[in-house]
Parts: sequence; structure tokens; C-alpha cells
Amino acid sequence: MTEHLLVERRGARLALTMNRPERRNAITVAMYAALADAIAAAAADESVRVITLEGAGEDFTAGNDLGDFMNELPQDGSDIPVWRLLRALAVNPVPLVAAVHGNAVGIGTTMLFHCDLVVAEDGSRFHMPFVDLGLVPEAASSLLFPRLAGRRAAARHLLLGEAFGVVEAERYGLVSHSAAKGELGATLEAVVAALLAKPAEALRLTQALLRGRDQADVLARMELENRHFSERLTSDGVKGAIQAFFAARASRA
Repeated sequence: MTEHLLVERRGARLALTMNRPERRNAITVAMYAALADAIAAAAADESVRVITLEGAGEDFTAGNDLGDFMNELPQDGSDIPVWRLLRALAVNPVPLVAAVHGNAVGIGTTMLFHCDLVVAEDGSRFHMPFVDLGLVPEAASSLLFPRLAGRRAAARHLLLGEAFGVVEAERYGLVSHSAAKGELGATLEAVVAALLAKPAEALRLTQALLRGRDQADVLARMELENRHFSERLTSDGVKGAIQAFFAARASRA
């Protein structure tokens, strides 16, 4: 586990909070591992009826902590925690609700495709700048986003890397509930309470039915994306793009 992920059991709910607000909840390798472990443990525990995922501070998450990720990347091609997390999300049998505020960057957006419900506060921004970093999308987003939003909208946000807001996210089907400023917590609690009031077995079976048709396709697309992503990470183009990213951030500091 890591101090940067809060894992709290609240009755039948497992509450996960990315807790690195000083870095906009940028996700470290340790956080990926902790998230993967927590979701896998919940999947094996029938007393867990709902999982919630939030971010502390002003943002949901700024996505990958690129410096940590590149430093911790294994050189032998072995499995890495982020891929474990994505697979855990894809096969998770427990209703999962995300609460988004501020920025949701990279995997901060793509992980939402695997949540059953997503509550987003007005002003939230979704951004998938993979191509800008010389990378490819992950989390089967290259499959799931076109299915939700259509190929042209997916191209705008995956090829061009355009950010989008809550209204567009709700129209695309990425967001299920919007919340006014300051009402995100109350809206999340209302959704969680409604889920917990349902018959537990019927809820799990229905969630499985909603996910089941696509699961094999999703896992296959994840493996394809992961292979391309891993290959891209060692390319000069990615190294240059990441160096430019850090240089631009330093100039703004």
C-alpha cells in the first residue's frame, strides 16, 4: 500500500481516494499497484457491494506521474502495475462509481470507461493527450470511446487530443450524473445510497450482464494497446516529448 491511496471500508462500500493533492493526484507506480490490489480484493469479497473512486484536492488526477513511471519501468518487458490495474477494472464484478472534479488527464479519463457510473462536477475537464506524448491510448479506450461517442468524436479527443467538459462527457455517455459546484459529494452519496438499497445479488448479476458481452474484446484490445504503448515508451519520439513536457512545466513554475 501507499500513503497516496486512501482505502477505507465504510460498511458495504469500499472508498478509494487518490491522495496526492500536492501533485494533482498524479499516479505513481505504487499507487497503481495499490489500486489494483484494492479492486482485486474487493472483487473477491462478496460483502463489498459498491466501490467508489475519488481524488483529493482540486483535481481527480493529472494522470501518470511520468517521471516516476519512466524511472520504475522494468527493462525485461514484465507486467507492470498499471496493466494490472486496467485488467482489474475490466473484470471487476462490483459496481464502481467515480466522482470527478477538476482535471481528469490521460488514464484519469480512460479509467472512467470501466466505471459503471460517473458523477462529474461542473467545470471538470477530460483530456487524453497520449499522441502529444508520442504514445497511444490505453484502457481499451480506442475501442470503448468510439462505441460511446462515435468515431469522429473519438478522433477529436484521441488523435487531436482536444480536452472536453462535463456537458460533452454527459452527451458522449462517459458521465452518468452531473453535479453543481460544491455538490459533488452529496450527489455521489445519493448515488451510492441508491445502489446499496438495491438487492445485492440482482445488482451484481445486472452489472455482470452489462459488462459481459464486451469483456473479451476489451481485454484483447487492452493487450494490443499495452504492447504498442510499451514499444512506444522506448522510442526517441516519446523521450523527446516527455523532455519537452517537463521543460514546459518548468517554464511555467
